Amino acid sequence: MGYLRSFIPWLVFAGVATLGWQWGALAALVVSAVLLFADRAAGLSLESRLLEYGTIVFFAALAILAFAQPHSGLRFYGGTLAMGWLALIAWLSIAVRRPFTMAIARRVAPPEVWRTPLFRRINVVLTAAWALSFTVGAAAQAVVTHYDLSLLVSILIQVAGFVLPARFTAWYPERARARFLQDQAGARPGLQEA
Repeated sequence: MGYLRSFIPWLVFAGVATLGWQWGALAALVVSAVLLFADRAAGLSLESRLLEYGTIVFFAALAILAFAQPHSGLRFYGGTLAMGWLALIAWLSIAVRRPFTMAIARRVAPPEVWRTPLFRRINVVLTAAWALSFTVGAAAQAVVTHYDLSLLVSILIQVAGFVLPARFTAWYPERARARFLQDQAGARPGLQEA
């Protein structure tokens, strides 16, 4: 549920944009701000919320553009822009050593694991999976829009862009922990013999 909560503004944009891209951007901006304020009110740290801040910046800029130029050709590329921006946030969060999934994982993981190399490694891998999915999704959305392919194809790309990394996120951490424990168990006898 933590991952879904972080993407609620993007889902709001996708749904409300059918009434007009400016209304989708405005609704997503309002939802983004409300969620960030709710996190702050709940006492959650806002220092490593690259996804949340990036979401607000994107929808603020998009809302300004969409209301100023409602008939801009960019309105057809809303899905491409959204996926591309998410990809940029994800890759940037890895580059600045604050994978965006860490803020989400900290909602459920105990504080004593937050600074461990395993926790960091798992989140780098998870964020890279999301980044790759968003990158591929943005490119695919650009092709769909450019060639004016079916809306169904666009919807399938958007769904896959979220479902595939979400499934990986549900599966990978436990596998990584199991591999880590296995490696630790295998390393101990060698250390004792030396």
